Amino acid sequence: MSSMERWGRRLPRAEDALFVYGTLQFPRVLDELLGRTPDLTPAVLPGRRAAALPGRVYPGLVAAPSDAAAGFLLTGLTATEWQVLDAFEDDDYDLVPVSVHAGDREVYAWTYSWLPEVLPENWSAAAFTTDHLPRYAEKCAAWRRELVLLTETA
Repeated sequence: MSSMERWGRRLPRAEDALFVYGTLQFPRVLDELLGRTPDLTPAVLPGRRAAALPGRVYPGLVAAPSDAAAGFLLTGLTATEWQVLDAFEDDDYDLVPVSVHAGDREVYAWTYSWLPEVLPENWSAAAFTTDHLPRYAEKCAAWRRELVLLTETA
């Protein structure tokens, strides 16, 4: 399959990797959304940064030529899990193909890139953990319950 064919779809195949750089890097959040934590491999995405967003506790990935976003590759997602994660990300994100560095390997993956304005500072995973993670995980669990109810009545 050519690279154009591989990246020409809206939702990736189950075997494709997802680069996560914000709230989806936390096992507690993944457990609430998916009921499990997929495999997480440390990775870096050159030329991008996880920017703080006005009025939000989660980040947005934006172009930053002299920076690199640290995160993880999520692997082993099922097609249903891809659908859940895609539904979870709001319309201000665009699912795009990227090339990340995982150890000494270059890996093609997907990531959610932010479209609107961002703040000048980078998002802090440490501050999120301290200040927001428990409440955010509760909100993720409530969102997932609502999604299940919606799909059961459809």
